[in-house]
Amino acid sequence: MTTIPPEWLRLREGADAAARSTELVDLLRPALKGDLLIRDLGCGTGSMGRWLTGRLPNRQRWILHDRDPQLLALAITDNAIAEQRDITSLRASELAGTSLVTASALLDLLTEDEMRELARACVKAGCPALFALSVTGQVEFARPDRLDREFMAAFNEHQRRETDGRRLLGPDAADAAVRAFGFGGFDVHLRPSPWRLGPDDEALAAEWLRGWVSAAREVEPDLPGRPYLERRLTDLRVVVHHTDLLAIPKVVR
Repeated sequence: MTTIPPEWLRLREGADAAARSTELVDLLRPALKGDLLIRDLGCGTGSMGRWLTGRLPNRQRWILHDRDPQLLALAITDNAIAEQRDITSLRASELAGTSLVTASALLDLLTEDEMRELARACVKAGCPALFALSVTGQVEFARPDRLDREFMAAFNEHQRRETDGRRLLGPDAADAAVRAFGFGGFDVHLRPSPWRLGPDDEALAAEWLRGWVSAAREVEPDLPGRPYLERRLTDLRVVVHHTDLLAIPKVVR
């Protein structure tokens, strides 16, 4: 899976925290009893744990999973242990005793088969799952441009690209997760979690835009990247849409 630069994760942490659905946490909380063991998949620098720890009840122990040892070193805390691994191979037997599986900005980097296997592991273990910030593919600029739709379509195709023999879900991730957990008999709840970027988010918005345009032009090289980028950077008020998902076993509702 893709290695994410820690600088990008730090830059987006505030916007992620503001976007995540607290309503889903409220729905989750009654399902959590006693001391909690929480597994954070693709933990990055640990932003999900920093956001979620104080919103959950009881004493907590976190297991942080990531392939990148540099990110794991940045994520580790007093109540967490690190496990360097490929989370796409996680199985139900490894979730024994786990109270919650969580992740942020992860599902769109999985394939449909990997999503099914992850859901199957959670279902078989009877373990709730909270997945934040899956991209939807929709972007809304405050000031429309005639090329917005072309760049958005090309970017979404880039998100669905095949890499190392893996076809990524990209903006189809939330729908795939709903199918996978629903087939397993879990209750699935969705809530919007958009980034709403304005003048106070100039650094993040500019970095996001450059990456968005660059990815789109990998798919459609004839798109006029520099002129479009220059126009957009003069007024970067934008909503980048995401979806949060909570899947809970019916028996614990």
